[in-house]
Amino acid sequence: MLHLLLMENLGYWKEEHFFFCTLWTGYLGWQWRRVRTIQEEINELKKQVKTTPVTPEGKPVEGEAAPSSAVELKIQQLTEERKELLKGSYRDRHYNAGSILLGFGVLEAVGGGLNTWIRTGKLFPGPHLFAGTAITVLWALSAALVPSMQKGSESARSLHIAFNTLNVLLFISQLPTGFEILMRVFEFTQWP
Repeated sequence: MLHLLLMENLGYWKEEHFFFCTLWTGYLGWQWRRVRTIQEEINELKKQVKTTPVTPEGKPVEGEAAPSSAVELKIQQLTEERKELLKGSYRDRHYNAGSILLGFGVLEAVGGGLNTWIRTGKLFPGPHLFAGTAITVLWALSAALVPSMQKGSESARSLHIAFNTLNVLLFISQLPTGFEILMRVFEFTQWP
């Protein structure tokens, strides 16, 4: 019985780790999104840049040479920012962290239910169980959107973000209920 109590205790702490891993994975995804959106901003700004007339030799026409415009400076700034973000390999890191979260998260969700069933012979329907089930389903739905996102679907990206935002909110609601369950397990445990 003590080893099952330890499993329950570790389960609560694993939930916190999954929560922080979810936040970290979201941060990496946000940075990867920033890489893509910066390029879109740069492209829009390039459309605003006025071309300077040049002579056949490629020199600016007299009186037309002007210092870099604010738009060109912004393009340069965003280009440098994008280069720095690209060094972070956020796309690969987000994908890897998401894959690990999905794999171990589903394993933990199923394992947590099995642990409760083994210890008590039943499951306890309530906010914790329902939130955990919803989190697991949202992980799967979010991962299922990846192929569409890789093909450039903005609606798939928006759904991916919405599912994972909802996941974070469900995790926030689940942490206190997990702590309550842990305290009940301690209360009803017969110590050797």
